[in-house]
Amino acid sequence: MLTIISLSSSANPNPIFSPLQQQLRKNSPTFTVNTCRSSHSSSSPISPASYGYYFSSSSNSIVTRCSSHSAYVVDTVEPEVDDSNSDGVIEEDMKPSIPVRAYFFSTSVNLRTLVDQNRHNFIPPTSRMTNYVVLRFGSTKPELIGSGATISGSDCCYMVVFQYGSVVLFNVRDQEIDGYLKIVEMHASGSLPEMRKDEYEVKEKPTLDTWMQGGLDHIMLQYLNIDGIRTIGSVLGQSIALDYYVRQVDEMVGEFTDINSGMAKTGTFRMKRKKLFQLVGKANSNLADVILKLGLFERSDIAWKDAKYAQIWEYMRDEFELTQRFASLDFKLKFVEHNIRFLQEILQNRKSDFYEWVIIILIGAEILISVYDITHKSVTSL
Repeated sequence: MLTIISLSSSANPNPIFSPLQQQLRKNSPTFTVNTCRSSHSSSSPISPASYGYYFSSSSNSIVTRCSSHSAYVVDTVEPEVDDSNSDGVIEEDMKPSIPVRAYFFSTSVNLRTLVDQNRHNFIPPTSRMTNYVVLRFGSTKPELIGSGATISGSDCCYMVVFQYGSVVLFNVRDQEIDGYLKIVEMHASGSLPEMRKDEYEVKEKPTLDTWMQGGLDHIMLQYLNIDGIRTIGSVLGQSIALDYYVRQVDEMVGEFTDINSGMAKTGTFRMKRKKLFQLVGKANSNLADVILKLGLFERSDIAWKDAKYAQIWEYMRDEFELTQRFASLDFKLKFVEHNIRFLQEILQNRKSDFYEWVIIILIGAEILISVYDITHKSVTSL
């Protein structure tokens, strides 16, 4: 695009622009102006207004070109736009995302001894919930731990440890995860043969229109503080533990499925009474752990006090489908309970049949003894 702007007078070194030209200058980007006076072939002096200005597209600068007429030419080149990131959205105020990882590798953690050995990292609770503790590692600057402070981009990391065995890590580097888990392993019992893991992400955006916004495998907040860590950690801890108990019940359902398949083929089944009682105890224990230890139906105290964290708590419970997964677990446990009751009745009938046969044999033996005794007396009397 070529724009020619004429000067009003050669006597005025400062050109006067028309309203349209002024609007053009106003809406144009800021450029650096380099002026010069060059020699001219004519003997007449060069007018102060006899300058040429060239808008460079590479550096957004103006290069002076001297001319012999009282006008200057402005070559305006529109800047090129890089479309390489056209598919993505660049958020200038978006802070680095905070990685969150949940682990479940034991069925119990002694929180008292854990706190005693990590007293300087312990964050005192703000509610009456006693089934978890929060430990802070890294920076302890006051501005990083306030109620409205953020941890994005800092070296401060948090660990939420639950009594039922879940551990949730916030802002921990991959190479440091094992070190933090070993701190908990020293106070854990009931270690599992396989550790379960889940990953999540928290993004901070101070200019977010709403307090929170959900997304795929992440949640976006205006800021993440201790109360947010407690709220998010409680849901993630319950979710990863519930996944373990669901798999435990799935194994029991598989065992009863095999038994039923065998009964369909042979018309009978072989199971010791002790094995059946073990399945009964396992089913009851899993249900009790889910309801009592995990506190799956207990609302977070922080969510009760502040509607902002209630919104996070409810969203994440829906996101991880805790209610639906427990309903599925409960249905499977009812299936297991029905099969256990059925098999108990069969075993009880087997035992009753055995005792009946014992009684029949004893009665038969008594009859034989009586017949023998009568016969013997008859022979003796003769």
